[in-house]
Amino acid sequence: MTTISQEPLKVASDERRWSDFIVRETWVSLAISVIWLSVLFDAIYGPNIVTSSSGGSDSAVVPSAVVVSVFAFLATWVVAKYGLRHDHRD
Repeated sequence: MTTISQEPLKVASDERRWSDFIVRETWVSLAISVIWLSVLFDAIYGPNIVTSSSGGSDSAVVPSAVVVSVFAFLATWVVAKYGLRHDHRD
């Protein structure tokens, strides 16, 4: 009886290729850069948030970039957390 020897099974490597890692980091850094560029453009060209009391004696002016920067911080946190995580699934 003749038997055919089989090649040993190839185990999938847990290591990611450097090109995959660099490409992923590039897109994440580009997304974060665009988020903060939008804050910059809002700070330069955006309107102010003006509030005044009913009598008109008290008023406050806050740049809208302050509010936008809070949301940009949260977006940066989420993009960095999920974009730069190293999971072992392909």
